[in-house]
Amino acid sequence: MTQPTAVQTAAIIGGGIAGAAAALALAKAGITPVVYEAYAGTAEGVGVFLTVATNGIDALRVLDAAGPVLDMGFPTPAITLRSGTGKRLGATPTGYPLSDGTVSHTITRADLYNGLQELVRDRGIRVEHSKRLVDAIDTGHGVRADFADGTTASADLLVGCDGVHSTVRKLIDSRAPAPHFEGLVTTGGYATGVAAGIPGDGYEMIFGKRAFFGYAADSDGQVWWFANLPWQPEPPHTELRAITQDERRRLLLEAFADDAGPACALIDAAKEIGPFSAIHTLPRLGSWHRGRMIVIGDAAHAPSPTSGQGASLSVEDAVQLALCLRDVPEPDPALSRFEALRRPRVEPIVRWAARFNSSKAAGPVGRVIRDAMLPAALRMAAGSKAQRQIFNYHLDWQG
Repeated sequence: MTQPTAVQTAAIIGGGIAGAAAALALAKAGITPVVYEAYAGTAEGVGVFLTVATNGIDALRVLDAAGPVLDMGFPTPAITLRSGTGKRLGATPTGYPLSDGTVSHTITRADLYNGLQELVRDRGIRVEHSKRLVDAIDTGHGVRADFADGTTASADLLVGCDGVHSTVRKLIDSRAPAPHFEGLVTTGGYATGVAAGIPGDGYEMIFGKRAFFGYAADSDGQVWWFANLPWQPEPPHTELRAITQDERRRLLLEAFADDAGPACALIDAAKEIGPFSAIHTLPRLGSWHRGRMIVIGDAAHAPSPTSGQGASLSVEDAVQLALCLRDVPEPDPALSRFEALRRPRVEPIVRWAARFNSSKAAGPVGRVIRDAMLPAALRMAAGSKAQRQIFNYHLDWQG
């Protein structure tokens, strides 16, 4: 039987996927959360689409929250990798099937966001908008959050779910490393009426001569695609946002002009192409928590999108944090336990994704070496202990 926890209330900073999952998990553990979101309305227009791996779906099921992914997403169980000449380099799973046969799914970020927000509202969890955190003070008995609009909020615990550019992370440790720019910008879109030649078992991804391209088709035959373009030096956010739709299309068509495959046809067919955004990852933090403040999800350990695990690890974090707070009465040992359990889980995934990410922008010699070595590397990884540890991961709420 669990002891009464000293944490009865929690202020969750950030209402995205990690924030919504944290709210659902903490409420399930008997803690009253309030979500403070910086956006005036919603963040549903941020990003294009993402994959929720089977370990992420399993974690959502712990929260009775997998419905949006399974209802609005579509199955993408595997990835086929090709060179810019069209040569097949190998394949890799996006997750291992769950006991009922469920596989990894791809879903628009907007649909996942809206689905989780609906669950948050349905369960009576309060969400406050236009609340951009500027400071937080640990009083020893709780935390006071100060917002840009001059208001404050108090809670027993403050949970930073505010992404790779986290404010909470800096409040916990002013010397925390800055996010690392991966030398790539990303965008994506949707296309119909293009025969992309997808076999129906997930993604096709292409190591092009100048850039990286990936695509998959939903049940209606619409093709969802993304592109990663090398970009140096790191561009300011305002510079990327100023690039027009026509200019984005032109840059993409130039990047994939010499590659085999349907990239150019899909780019041409897309009615809209999302704004470019820089890809950042997060180096290892010295600590994820201090006193009664903690960061989870991308605020603590942002992997490259290459991992296909960003959303899934964030949901796992939310469940594990709730379990630790439920089972360990005092906040400091509960947060220490959470960090000790999660670091060995997430940090190898972050490192692996960073290594893979570097191969997307390889030069002529690097491309030859990559294309020669990748098939053997994929065969060795298939069914390996490391791969099983990523996908066969379950958090037992009853345990």
